[in-house]
Amino acid sequence: MLPKYKRILLKLSGESLMGDKSFGFDNSVIAQYAQDIKSIVDLGVQVAIVIGGGNIYRGMNEAETGIERAHGDYMGMLATVINGMALQAGLEKIGVYTRLQSAIKMEQIAEPYIRRRAMRHLEKGRVVIFGAGTGNPYFTTDTAGSLRAIEIKADVIMKGTRVDGIYTADPETDPLATKYGTITYQECITQNLKVMDMTAFTLCMENNLPIVVFDMNTPGNLNRVVTGEKVGTLVSAT
Repeated sequence: MLPKYKRILLKLSGESLMGDKSFGFDNSVIAQYAQDIKSIVDLGVQVAIVIGGGNIYRGMNEAETGIERAHGDYMGMLATVINGMALQAGLEKIGVYTRLQSAIKMEQIAEPYIRRRAMRHLEKGRVVIFGAGTGNPYFTTDTAGSLRAIEIKADVIMKGTRVDGIYTADPETDPLATKYGTITYQECITQNLKVMDMTAFTLCMENNLPIVVFDMNTPGNLNRVVTGEKVGTLVSAT
């Protein structure tokens, strides 16, 4: 099956790595994600990944922790690098060449983020994981995902979540919620659907970068999305 997309950016949440745990990683989840990513690399798809840090630290909850937002956000950025290293280890264990690039310099464990070098890695068939968000506080990892996707000229940003697309309401609480197959950026804004935070979403909209929201926890789903099957929800201009 030929892939529909040549170069993708996969955005994963830190929470998804926890599996059923309340903190840290579930090794079986990392192994499943690694196998799914390998399956599309084997199709010739160029894969970049941005990963969140919510399984280790969330910078948002200043009121609870007493840690100011900017300081907390930097802690969150470091958490994404730990996650990136864990996913890198999972991928390399099954023979996928991987490079970790960090927006905050830490030479011993990651390359610095250099756009042209990242693109060269992708052209050579390596998976590139972008760690440390944008390197700036107040920007979410969703924004980092959108930004990096645009910078590396990805065809699409794929947001792997726990739900299998965008719904009219939260399917975990509302039994009458129905799923969209496709939806426009404008409809998402009008209906106040929380696909990503507004900064990340606006970046995608202004640069006409399609977003696919799908369930990453179902093995084989990533492959199905990449080969053009009707999985998840596609957000685009039309």
